[in-house]
Amino acid sequence: MREIDRVLEIALYVEDMGRAVEFYRRVFRFAVLAKSTEPDRLTALDVGKTQVLLLSKKGASVEAVATPGGKIPPCDGGGNSHLAFPIETSELKDWEEWLAENGVVIESTVRWDRGGQSLYFRDPDGNLLELATPGVWPTY
Repeated sequence: MREIDRVLEIALYVEDMGRAVEFYRRVFRFAVLAKSTEPDRLTALDVGKTQVLLLSKKGASVEAVATPGGKIPPCDGGGNSHLAFPIETSELKDWEEWLAENGVVIESTVRWDRGGQSLYFRDPDGNLLELATPGVWPTY
């Protein structure tokens, strides 16, 4: 069996789908891959053509969803979640400037023992986002 080597998709739960999609498209330039047929239940965003960020409306997926190919089991989340995106160390200053230009407040900056650095900020729903340079983890 092949070893799992990446995460394909991750979900964040949001209150206002339009506001969330606008934020991720504007700040990260993620393209919309797909939207659910139910208004505002789910939007899939392309992350680097290798991963998918699912934005799910809070409370909209508490029941199973029937698709032509089968049933998607229910799931939902509450509270604030966390998601980190890798960046190169050389991009750190550009990201700080880009976030400021887009009205995104950096909540915290951490320098890690291994040499990496993290910028922490929040999306409009309070989810904690992180931009992390190499040296944060032994695997990165």
